Amino acid sequence: MSVYDQIAEAETKAVVEIEQAADLAGLTAIEPMLFGKKSELGGLKRLMGEVDAGERPKVGQALNEAQLVVREAHALAKEKFSKAQRLAQLETERLDLTESLNSTQRGHLHLVTQTMERLEDVFVGMGFTVSEGPQAETDWYNFEALNLPAAHPARSMFDTLYLDLGERTEIGDGEGGEATNILLRTHTSPVQIRVMESTPPPIYTVCPGRVFRRDTADASHMPVFHQIEGLVIDRGISLTDLSGTLNEFTAAYFGGAISSRLRPSYFPFTEPSAEFDITCVICEGAGCQTCQRTGWIELGGCGMVHPNVLANCGLDSEEWTGFAFGFGIDRLALMRHGIKDLRDMYTNDVRFLEQF
Repeated sequence: MSVYDQIAEAETKAVVEIEQAADLAGLTAIEPMLFGKKSELGGLKRLMGEVDAGERPKVGQALNEAQLVVREAHALAKEKFSKAQRLAQLETERLDLTESLNSTQRGHLHLVTQTMERLEDVFVGMGFTVSEGPQAETDWYNFEALNLPAAHPARSMFDTLYLDLGERTEIGDGEGGEATNILLRTHTSPVQIRVMESTPPPIYTVCPGRVFRRDTADASHMPVFHQIEGLVIDRGISLTDLSGTLNEFTAAYFGGAISSRLRPSYFPFTEPSAEFDITCVICEGAGCQTCQRTGWIELGGCGMVHPNVLANCGLDSEEWTGFAFGFGIDRLALMRHGIKDLRDMYTNDVRFLEQF
């Protein structure tokens, strides 16, 4: 048998020994037979003295290649056994912290998040972009730029959550005491101001996000809730464009059986202003207890952007006009799914959440 045949036979035998090892301990036990001086491949090195000088490089190369094959097979087997050993150890030490052994259902997005994403999809389909901003805002972005005067009751600490950052400055007329001018935004309108400051018209965007007010939690109010507001700034925009946009949104989100209407109202940041009503989603306008027999449900506020707001953002109201609207995402979720108590969405009761 030639020396090359002996090397091939030793290599094959070593690989078979590796494959027959049952576990990591068995693999470790045969390592001297694979790599030690007493291994068959190690013993074949002694034959180098008996090989012709011209043949020795080839024989040496064959031995090295055979040893490399054995070492690779050994490394793969060792990795397999080590992984199995780790998994067995982890399984032994595992603590079952699940509430139910029979629960195999995967989690999903919260109902409010689902509603927010659905609303974004509707408006993006209408040509709007989505804009976001910080939840902690300055008095300027949350009130001043939106044409809310210093004495406006919304600035009171009884309605707004101000942040104590150490340095305190007077706000308003001082009757409400001292507070910083940094607060948790009470609406997502500050995002509209930031967009108008940073983006030249035309602007078509919606601003969804979390907002904060000092409300007592009840069936229809929470101190932390979610809004989505829309802003359009362009040349020649009128109240007709606002009405058409809201009608288009209503049909796209609630279905063709639901329509919208505008009722005159007042907001400091819009002129003229209106309340945005939709056909009752329960009775579809026929009249029921939910809509107090009127056939309509109030959804939010809207109007033409006030010239003072445009001026605060550096826009010429003689050249640019626009409209804005806003409504509560949480309220939309309640209306769409017939939920009676807003607090149910935030108690983290799995029996409630898994329905959506």
